[in-house]
Amino acid sequence: MTCIQCGSKEIVKNGSIHNGKQKFMCKECGRQFVENPQNIIISQETRDLIDKLLLERMALAAIVRVTGVSEHWLQDYVNQKYDTMPQCIDVKKKKRDV
Repeated sequence: MTCIQCGSKEIVKNGSIHNGKQKFMCKECGRQFVENPQNIIISQETRDLIDKLLLERMALAAIVRVTGVSEHWLQDYVNQKYDTMPQCIDVKKKKRDV
């Protein structure tokens, strides 16, 4: 096995990730990695569904169950959405006809 960043063969085991997969570390550059990473891409269709479910004020745990995404990914997604929203909303009162 070689380092994916610098190509060195000076690799040591370095614990495991959340699902039990072995982590490795390069002694030359310090890069940490797993042997066969499996990044799952969340489709735009699933993201649109999550947006609709968030508007319905569903609990995050329920959204995780319905869509099959991880809790960690969903929380990061919600935080990213929150950061892009304007924090100051200008609300004007309606005139009432009596």
